[in-house]
Amino acid sequence: MTGPRRYLIAGPAWVGDMVMAQSLFITLRRQYPDAVIDVLAPEWSLPLLERMPEVNEGIPLPVAHGELALRKRWRLGRALRRKGYTHAIVIPRSAKAVLVPFFAGVPVRTGYRGELRYGLLNDIRPLDKSVLTRTVQRQVALGLPKEAPLPPEAPFPRLTVDTDNQRRRLESLGLETDRPAVALLPGAAYGPAKQWPLDHWRDLADTLLAEGFRIWIFGSKSERPAAEAIAEAGEGATNLCGRTTLTDTADLLAACRAAVSNDSGLMHVACATGIPVVGIYGSSTPAYTPPLSDRAEVVYLDLDCSPCFERTCPLGHTRCLTQIAPAQVHATLERLQTP
Repeated sequence: MTGPRRYLIAGPAWVGDMVMAQSLFITLRRQYPDAVIDVLAPEWSLPLLERMPEVNEGIPLPVAHGELALRKRWRLGRALRRKGYTHAIVIPRSAKAVLVPFFAGVPVRTGYRGELRYGLLNDIRPLDKSVLTRTVQRQVALGLPKEAPLPPEAPFPRLTVDTDNQRRRLESLGLETDRPAVALLPGAAYGPAKQWPLDHWRDLADTLLAEGFRIWIFGSKSERPAAEAIAEAGEGATNLCGRTTLTDTADLLAACRAAVSNDSGLMHVACATGIPVVGIYGSSTPAYTPPLSDRAEVVYLDLDCSPCFERTCPLGHTRCLTQIAPAQVHATLERLQTP
């Protein structure tokens, strides 16, 4: 094979996983500096991929999440043959995720052993969860030669910040920068077992406002009503849920002094902007999806019933979150901001 490697990466479907996938892209570029990396991904993630300098092109996957859409995948794969990909890496473990690279005729197709993938993949890797304990490790390992040892630490994702867009959005949203802002990220699409209680968020917001900070609350449109209860803490708190795109949010997070977040996709976005981040964990565990930053700290009680990875608490009490006091989170935030 001559010329640079040309990679087609079948990317994940979730915000946090897509941010973590940048660690794989960085790993590939470190090994093969002239590699071309294209990422097959849901349309919502294309602007996010544009903020990853390692990625040459984001290619929209024109199917709904979980949809087989065999004909659509065949057509896309056939159209991609002209790009001459030499390698494919399939991050999701479903059979349908392999179809486009297979139809594209990519010679080397790498992925983990999974449902009905024999023949579709020809570089099948076993997934030893006792060794690859973290999501980011599992992604990075796919970019290494078989049997190669993992690096001591996966490279941290780092999104490019568009300062011009940041300035425009600060102005259009009426966000004042006369005082430092702390971002609050109270949502978690997975379910309530990953969501710190709203009254705890409100108490934290009260404290931060009293200390002279501004509070910017980010999240999806569906999270706007819950965030409004936090924004009612007083003047200086702004509910931005549903008012920003994902890349707008990244740019505005980069303008914040720090962020406090549930274990969510936006936590990983915040970490990738380089600001200090406090990550609050309940039903999940930082051993599996830690914040990927040397400026992040975790608040996690590690109860006997944790982690359960359930969407709602199977015991009905959610003590893994309710027993995390606002004062504990505030102390962690203060420590992170101390030079």
